Amino acid sequence: MLTVGTKIQQTISSCESVLANLHSFSLETQDQAAKQMFQNLGNQQQQILDNLNARLQYIETQEPQYKQ
Repeated sequence: MLTVGTKIQQTISSCESVLANLHSFSLETQDQAAKQMFQNLGNQQQQILDNLNARLQYIETQEPQYKQ
């Protein structure tokens, strides 16, 4: 069974992958509307990633048994 910390770390990895893809899409398109959309989605994804990282740090501080 995976710990909460492990599950959050896996989710963080997935989010980082999505963020990288959005960045690539933004760089690869010439369509300015699509480029702006990918940049906006990337900004939102970065906020999600920041929140998940903050939660992981909190869990590791408050509940050391979840620390990897």
